This record gives sequence, C-alpha cells and structure tokens, in this order.
Amino acid sequence: MTWIGHATLLVQAGGVAVLTDPIYSDRIGGFVKRLSPPGLARRDLPPLDAVVISHNHRDHLDEPSVRAFGPSQQFVVPMGLGEWFRKRGLERVIELEWWQETELPRGGRVTLVPAQHWSQRTLNDFNETLWGGYVIDAGGARFFFAGDTGYPAAFADIGKRLPNIDFALLPIGAYEPRWFMGPQHLSPEDAAQAFRDLGAKWLVPMHWATFALTDEPLDEPPRLLRAAMGNDVDKIIPLAIGETHWAAR
Repeated sequence: MTWIGHATLLVQAGGVAVLTDPIYSDRIGGFVKRLSPPGLARRDLPPLDAVVISHNHRDHLDEPSVRAFGPSQQFVVPMGLGEWFRKRGLERVIELEWWQETELPRGGRVTLVPAQHWSQRTLNDFNETLWGGYVIDAGGARFFFAGDTGYPAAFADIGKRLPNIDFALLPIGAYEPRWFMGPQHLSPEDAAQAFRDLGAKWLVPMHWATFALTDEPLDEPPRLLRAAMGNDVDKIIPLAIGETHWAAR
C-alpha cells in the first residue's frame, strides 16, 4: 500500500494493482489548495487493473486526474456514475450497487459496500448517484477502502459479510465541527471504533494532511487516533505521504 495523498492509495497484491479516488490536481475544484504534493507521480504508477471511485465529490472524483488515465483504463464506480465517465470518452466503466462485486482480469475482486455519506456535483444532482466504500480482494489479502463515511455506517455488517479484512483504509481527517461533519466524516475516535467493528487486523489512516477542508489542526488526527486506539495502537500502519508499506505474505 502506497499513500499518494488524501484518499488516493495504490494497493498492490498478487500482481494486481488498484488505485483509489485519484486526485493529482493542485486544487479541489479550482479553490481549495493542495498542501502536500502527490507522493507518487501518475507516470510512475504501475499498470492498473482498476481505478475505484467512492463517490462524486470533487476531492474524490477529480476530473483532470481521471481524464489523464485515458479510455483504456478500467474504472469501477457506484451506480449512476457511469454516464459521467462515458460522456468524457471513458467507456471502460463498471457500475455497482451496494454488495455487488466485479472480478478483475488478472485475478482479484472488488465489492462495493455501504457508506454513510451523500453525493452531489452540481446544484441540481443531490443524491442522484450512489456512494460507497470498497472491499478489494487480491493476492490472498483483503483490503477495505472506506472512501468518505460517517459512523456507524455499516462497518459491523461489512465485517460479518466480508470477514477477515487484513487492512482497513480509514479516513481520520475533515471532522470538525462535529455538529456538521459528524454524520458524514469519521473522527479519529470514530475510525478506531470502525476498525473494531470491521474486525480488521490493521488500520491504515488516510484522508488527512493533504487539503485543509475543515476546522481541526492538520497534525491533530493521528494524535487523536493513537489515543483512541488504546491497547490496539500497535495495529496502526502510519504511512507518510509517498510511503509504501510492504506486508509479509
């Protein structure tokens, strides 16, 4: 697993490579400035079996980044988002409902799972497309990528239906103020509980230190996460942007 920044991670296992929510732009929608450059250049990515998109918000579905992959790239998206891709000449797109899955050509499987969030890209398309997280199975390992979500979402159900998650890639930033962000974004304390609900072996924090989207200090999320994990603090895999974690088989 390589953290490229925000919710963009490169997951590689058993010869399969999946990229999550790619954003390489310097700004979100031309407004919110990027504070940390991408940890891995797009030109340095390996051939990708799939690019998965969790939902259509501009910090997770970045149009310039997606267009740069070109029409040969396979995308996996929540139901309703396929037309957005096809209108831009990106025809290789698979749409999934919650709990639906698709097989990857070189082995592995991607399953869309529920999240507690919403979708909107323009003034007139509120919740017209689905959103979610993904369970990625490849190389004998199971990864859970949460995308954007609040708590409690369906973490316990995901852990029961798709057990033995090795790595939970969970957002820990963009959570203040809680009265507004609580229903849609995990706090570090929520992420610790979600990790336990999933029954995962390892927690990989993401969705912090790249864009200043909300009110908390940029360096606060990992400190609160360590405190919330308590005796499980050694189960955190704390990646720096650009860092790769190599897991033993």
